[in-house]
Amino acid sequence: MATVPGPLIWEIVKKNNSFLVKQFGNSTAMVQFSKEPNNLYNVNSYKHSGLANKKSVTIQGGGKDLSVVLATTKTKKQNKPGSSHHRSAMKKEFRKMAKVVINQVTDNYYRPDLTQAALARLSAVHRSLKVAKSGAKKRNRQAVKVGK
Repeated sequence: MATVPGPLIWEIVKKNNSFLVKQFGNSTAMVQFSKEPNNLYNVNSYKHSGLANKKSVTIQGGGKDLSVVLATTKTKKQNKPGSSHHRSAMKKEFRKMAKVVINQVTDNYYRPDLTQAALARLSAVHRSLKVAKSGAKKRNRQAVKVGK
């Protein structure tokens, strides 16, 4: 089966798809966002589209075990959606996860233009997974009234 080129898919999908969110900004300017699973910035553009590009990067929370999942698209498996992503779960500290993301996205020449977006998404996901530490309680700094 022949694959359809990305620019053609983008021309078909850019103005109307199920992931598109249109909102009015200041005055009558309309802002368009996208809820695609492979869109790092959630912006409706060809560069960030996970539908139109053969190569896409996704960073999501891993679930209950507080891990981060990095998924990249396999370019040769586009006709098989179930096995079209290479997923790797990361349970390390933030600096090591950032190094893994840079290695996968930039150093392998996968999508070096998405490096900053991938690191921004990693930072946001990692920050959302942090659990509040139950440390020392704050003292009441108000003056204590002593009874006579």
